[in-house]
Amino acid sequence: MKVIPIAASAGIIGFESPAQEYTQLTLSLDELLIEHPNATFIGRAYGESMQGVGIFSGDILIVDRHIKAQQGDVIVANFNGEFVCKLLDCKGRRLLSANDAWPPVQLQEADTFTLEGVVIRSIRCHYPSHLLVS
Repeated sequence: MKVIPIAASAGIIGFESPAQEYTQLTLSLDELLIEHPNATFIGRAYGESMQGVGIFSGDILIVDRHIKAQQGDVIVANFNGEFVCKLLDCKGRRLLSANDAWPPVQLQEADTFTLEGVVIRSIRCHYPSHLLVS
């Protein structure tokens, strides 16, 4: 993959010539974004509950099952049969949203809860793709 090195700032007035010094990346996007390929899956975020941490509806989530979830991590879990993306509150046994419009969810003994993995990356798509049709 060839990359044109462009330093962008708030006051962009022009770009360097595309012919100047192409840089060859030595990594693929898989290598750059996924650390544990055999323990990683990709999902889509829906809803507005995680906007406070920069995850918006339609974003792609890269979820790593190899990483041990810790206090405050963004996680994907199966909660009572529904996949959710939340902040993990281990100490309070709660699932937290990153949006004040959604209250915390207290995990109860009767709840079915399976931690599926830690969100290690999120990707925002600025242009629709036929590959991401829901």
